[in-house]
Amino acid sequence: MPDMGAYESQFPSGINATNPTIPTNYALYQNYPNPFNPNTKIKFTIPPNVILSEGKNLVILRVYDLLGNEIATIVNEDLSAGEYEIEFNGNGMSSGIYFYQLKSGSFIQTKKMILLK
Repeated sequence: MPDMGAYESQFPSGINATNPTIPTNYALYQNYPNPFNPNTKIKFTIPPNVILSEGKNLVILRVYDLLGNEIATIVNEDLSAGEYEIEFNGNGMSSGIYFYQLKSGSFIQTKKMILLK
């Protein structure tokens, strides 16, 4: 095709504005991939906390074995409202079923994950 004198760029020429939403509820999602070996991602959302003036929540995310023994604490810190994705590494753990639990304020939710080596 002959050159028409127009310049074609590989870079975007505009930005579409999106309004990121602040979660209204706590949520703990299923890890991905599941089964995993040795890494998996755990996603969760934290809503705004109107009780704390800083707008942060103490968030604890832990992994337990089938007997309820704590295997790992993945998160133990104040987090602002938003969506988070944490990568968990199961190196050094045996194949099997594990549970991960999210706690923040009065919210507690637990999900099952499978480590398959």
